[in-house]
Amino acid sequence: MGKLTKNQKLALEKVEAGKSYSLIDAARLVKEITFTKFDSSVDIDVRLGVDPRKANQMIRGVVSLPHGTGKQVRVLVLCTADQEVAAKEAGADYVGLDDYIEKIKSGWTDIDVIITMPSIMGKIGALGRVLGPRGLMPNPKSGTVTQDVAKAVKEVKQGKIDFKVDKSGIVHTSIGKSSFEAEQLRDNAKEFISTLIKMKPSSAKGTYVKSIFLSSTMSAGVKVDPKSIEAI
Repeated sequence: MGKLTKNQKLALEKVEAGKSYSLIDAARLVKEITFTKFDSSVDIDVRLGVDPRKANQMIRGVVSLPHGTGKQVRVLVLCTADQEVAAKEAGADYVGLDDYIEKIKSGWTDIDVIITMPSIMGKIGALGRVLGPRGLMPNPKSGTVTQDVAKAVKEVKQGKIDFKVDKSGIVHTSIGKSSFEAEQLRDNAKEFISTLIKMKPSSAKGTYVKSIFLSSTMSAGVKVDPKSIEAI
């Protein structure tokens, strides 16, 4: 094992091994042990007591974080000509249709979210090989396939994110930046966890929220006491 840096030693001293923290204390601690020179993302990992292999236990949804993500989200809207002005006014970074479809076929994916209309999905289906692996394929469940593209753009820009449980039963997402106040990180985490709790499948048995960890880019994970979320 390589020699620990001064900051790594300091982080280890601050995070007590095996201890679980309240949500607000965990948020404060993550900020204290983040030493990156850039404004790193703060992530949350929640292990759920579900079996993602079963269709009735697949957890997937969207949540609007009260304080946003702090990330500049690049949005592409693929829509009909009559919706282009509204999409641009709502804040979309790129708006169009056929030209962008051809661009994506050529390998362009310099975007974070694609929003489109139900009538356009037939054209976008052919882009599955490019968009699917990158998590960019529009989906009605995430609100990125809609008739009201302007509303969808505004929600994404304001902090709406989509999430999906992985094959290990873990839901992972970013809830802000290390420059956020601890209270803002707590609020965003509470909103995310509350959404997960509301989505608990009736078929899920035993403990639903098994563990929660907060961390930032390159920081150690801080364990959150699941019992502390009962007051949410």
